[in-house]
Amino acid sequence: MDMPDRPAWNVFQATCPTRKVLDCISDKWAVLVVGLLMGGTRRFGELRRGIEGVSQKMLTQTLRALERDGIVQRKVFASVPPKVEYTLTPLGHSLSHLVDALRIWAEANVDQVLQSQILYDQAGADAG
Repeated sequence: MDMPDRPAWNVFQATCPTRKVLDCISDKWAVLVVGLLMGGTRRFGELRRGIEGVSQKMLTQTLRALERDGIVQRKVFASVPPKVEYTLTPLGHSLSHLVDALRIWAEANVDQVLQSQILYDQAGADAG
């Protein structure tokens, strides 16, 4: 589908649609779903078990949003009970490398962040 001529996107403008894209892909659960799907196709239960702390409702909402944005593909198999699988689309794969880079950064820097939080909290307590 061809897009009509439009001005260049600018995420810093309040009305820019790229903000909605950022909202979706910067969501904690979305990042974790994309990260797990990097390893290949997963069923709903596998995703739920793989992401500790996510509720069924939140996982469902996240998967629907990612599917709507073209990042995740949902495939339903005619069986009893119904079997549903989720996989990254080509667009999702292009995002997954960025998500993985964030994961690597977070794991490499968590100790420094936690130390900074402790120092900040102590300074706040000392000031009060």
